[in-house]
Amino acid sequence: MTTMAEPERTFVSALESRNASREMRELWSPHRKFATWRRIWLALAESQRDMGVAIPEQAISQMRRALDSIDADAARAHEERLRHDVMAHVHAFGDAAPAAKGVIHLAATSQDVVCNADALVLAESLDMISVKLARLVDRAARAAERWKSVPALGFTHFQPAQPVTVGKRCALWAQDALESLLGIEQRRAELRLRGLRGATGTQASYLSLLGGDPARVDELEDRFVRRLGWNPDRCWTICGQTYPRLEDARIVAALAVAASSIHKIANDIRLLAGLKEVEEPFEEEQIGSSAMPYKRNPMRCERASGLARFVMSLAHSALDTAATQWLERTLDDSSNRRLVLPEAFLALDGAVDVMVNVLGGLVVNERVIDSRLRAELPFLATEEILLASVRSGLDRQVAHEALRRHSHAAGARVKQQGEANDLLERLAADPLFSAVDLSAALEPSRFVGRAAEQVDRFIAEDVAPMRERYGEKLDAEPELRV
Repeated sequence: MTTMAEPERTFVSALESRNASREMRELWSPHRKFATWRRIWLALAESQRDMGVAIPEQAISQMRRALDSIDADAARAHEERLRHDVMAHVHAFGDAAPAAKGVIHLAATSQDVVCNADALVLAESLDMISVKLARLVDRAARAAERWKSVPALGFTHFQPAQPVTVGKRCALWAQDALESLLGIEQRRAELRLRGLRGATGTQASYLSLLGGDPARVDELEDRFVRRLGWNPDRCWTICGQTYPRLEDARIVAALAVAASSIHKIANDIRLLAGLKEVEEPFEEEQIGSSAMPYKRNPMRCERASGLARFVMSLAHSALDTAATQWLERTLDDSSNRRLVLPEAFLALDGAVDVMVNVLGGLVVNERVIDSRLRAELPFLATEEILLASVRSGLDRQVAHEALRRHSHAAGARVKQQGEANDLLERLAADPLFSAVDLSAALEPSRFVGRAAEQVDRFIAEDVAPMRERYGEKLDAEPELRV
């Protein structure tokens, strides 16, 4: 027996969230679920009639007409009486198609309906998320192309490090999003229907219905699956009462990986916004703080981070569900899946849309970036100066010690007195470095290595094939719910 009264209320609450797109909310709506159930019952009845089971034509025609006219109140009343959601909708469908009352759900078990319906919705959801992640890759790649040659201070441990370029950093974001996309595409390609398997997966009821002929049972399932627009080769070879809940765990894990990549991108932008190097789009009348009028908080990235963190937390729950399915099945998966699956997709959908908007309108403050880089550049140039010193004939260890001493002195001056970095002046005054050209340390582009070249290669080898796969779908802009 399954009941959905309490989980359904939470489920509807999630669907009403402004974070997810209208399309994703519709896909996971109760109406879509129950309409899909009816399409499965129709496909089952039509396939059984093909196999010679006595299904009246009037029953089929009435079922077709009633596919989308779902009386939610009537179904709810049936469920309050029966305490079983699937049977409640069997009765509600029978009320709408009275000629089919006696044949709806014939030889089926609830999971012949629920599992197949869930797989169909999961397929569409994975397709939708894939398109949106592809847009995120595209927007990050566009930013990478635009700023591929703009030097910026690199950070490791959030401490100044060897320079990179703004575009190289954006390319790393694109790469994370692309890896997430590839994982979700793989889950979609490997997704399978349960098919028609009966109460414990043995197909005993269908074997009895079709005169004990296994070949006819296979043909029934083949016809049924094709009517649902699915390839019969993409069904589980063997299963219990449900399809393996490991499939849900793999899907939610793939969504969590995508959420992790979004969280990383959003956090990077939040850190850089704190340094005033980049900004997310900011509306003309947008308010950053009720108390501090000057504030331009990165609220979109903050929202994306929060949504992504929620999706990541759901991966463990899906694994728990898969791990606790006793023997052929136990029902503790039902209430959990009603929450975990839709909310993982709904939250990720919102997070991706937000980040597509942010990266599509990213503001890069090049003067701030250049100023911060130049303030640190003398320190960052010490390795280059060390190499030049050795080429001029100096002992490496002697040069290293002198550079260390002068660097620490200059750093102390900056930190303790708030003065400008005078390392180059100190080195110029030291006879030890008289033969070394120190002017090269003033040119940031000398220190970014192959960053721009790496961006070009990444775009050509990794992003271009993705852009070709998704084509015009990349151009749409998200309907952002700010």
